[in-house]
Amino acid sequence: MTVSVLVVDDQAMVRAGFSAILDAQDGIRVVGQAADGEEAVRLARGLRPDVVLMDVRMPVMNGIDATHELVHPKRGDPHIPRVLVLTTFDADDYVYDALAAGASGFLLKDALPDELVQAVRVVAAGDALLAPSVTRRLLERFASQRPTSPRPAPALADLTEREREILVLIGRGFSNAEIAAELFIAEQTVKTHVSRVFTKLAVRDRVQAVILAYDSGLVSPAS
Repeated sequence: MTVSVLVVDDQAMVRAGFSAILDAQDGIRVVGQAADGEEAVRLARGLRPDVVLMDVRMPVMNGIDATHELVHPKRGDPHIPRVLVLTTFDADDYVYDALAAGASGFLLKDALPDELVQAVRVVAAGDALLAPSVTRRLLERFASQRPTSPRPAPALADLTEREREILVLIGRGFSNAEIAAELFIAEQTVKTHVSRVFTKLAVRDRVQAVILAYDSGLVSPAS
């Protein structure tokens, strides 16, 4: 199956570079390019890409608003692409908000070509992607920018004690393998628990689970 990608960035050379890298891969096809969020939303509705590679800071409409438009369409469009946010980390203070808007993860702009390709494949497969080199630091940084008052999350009451424990570890940036080692259980068991957590909380992926864990106060930046 070929993964279709829409590349969104306000710099033409950046768009061209990412597009060239992705188009050279087997099983990946760049179906379009957009210079701002508004154009991205319009093209995505027509081209229906599997993945949107989204810059954050752009004119007309930024990547956060565009992500929200794509993931939560007002028209009820059943096609919802996966959004992979591009960030420079030090400069983009709003990446957390892009993830909260429904993005499936982020990738650093200075990532290696192989990392870009792998990120697109991971997101297209339905998984969430957080740049591994800075995951925990980013979670702490963005979580510390959120309002200090936790937001109620009634669905947490539906979790078992073990599922709640696993959600805390997800919120702290643990991978499934790390959770398995921490709790002395099989990784396949962790995957089963994670799937149930997502279902009970009505979240699509790991990123949304992390956001809920922080926003509800279940996990704090200092934990």
